[in-house]
Amino acid sequence: MITQIHILTTYMCTMSCEHCFVCSSPYAQGTFTPSQISALLDQTDDLGTVKRIYFEGGEPFLFYPVMLNGIRQARSRGYSVGIVTNGYFATSEENARCFLEPFPGLGLADLSISDDVFHYENREENAARRAFRAAQEMGLPAAILGLDPGASGPEMRGSPREEKKGVITGGGIMFRGRAAAKLSPYADASDWQTFKTCPYEDLQEPSRLHVDAFGNLQVCQGIGIGNIWEHPLKELVRDYTPSRHPICGPLLSGGPAQLARDLGYPPPPTVADACHLCYLARKSCREKFPGILQPAQVYCDE
Repeated sequence: MITQIHILTTYMCTMSCEHCFVCSSPYAQGTFTPSQISALLDQTDDLGTVKRIYFEGGEPFLFYPVMLNGIRQARSRGYSVGIVTNGYFATSEENARCFLEPFPGLGLADLSISDDVFHYENREENAARRAFRAAQEMGLPAAILGLDPGASGPEMRGSPREEKKGVITGGGIMFRGRAAAKLSPYADASDWQTFKTCPYEDLQEPSRLHVDAFGNLQVCQGIGIGNIWEHPLKELVRDYTPSRHPICGPLLSGGPAQLARDLGYPPPPTVADACHLCYLARKSCREKFPGILQPAQVYCDE
């Protein structure tokens, strides 16, 4: 049952992080308008099972009026709301408070602020930490969202960025999107045939879906199950049959290794992790699955 909709408010971001799996950058295209958010929320209402809406990206604060309008729309409809941000706007704690001022009154349920070495090399003081302090002082439910590549993903060897562990909370790197190209060479690689399950997403009974301004409804970033501007969300969720999906079916039956076989993709002898193999196999044959292996931004083909 779908209980969360994650709105990819924009693919644009202030950063081009090495680990980003939606390949966000200052030049990325694809940003919601207020009327598109309203149309999506209408479809979400009709679905009838969603409890929480997330606004993320890219960096949603880049289009602050659009994001704020969307949050107000979602809250007025009774949804719990969360935001994921890198906190770039906190050039000072005073500025952070200015940006965050509306949210206590809106009853924001979650403010996740990305802070790790991939976002900020300065580990003593940075915008994310200023945003987090300001949010705490304002009583907002803020949390630091960080990546520790040793936590649940492969350990890194000799990466150009040396700080990899510490007090940062969060999971390991998933080697897809930009991380597949930029960081996989530094991973302890494994035999591709060992990846027989998808360890991160529940493709059989997903509880969350991602949607972007182009209408791409994604069960995992880059794996589409339809377009909400062409078919209603309720219809797409109803018609989603995992075993018949050309990507999810093989992933469920035998993981990324089976997907590579079914797609006829000859993997390299070793890969960084399950995501890396899945991503490489999908990227190799995007033209064969229009409308499914979308959008281009997730495959760094923008």
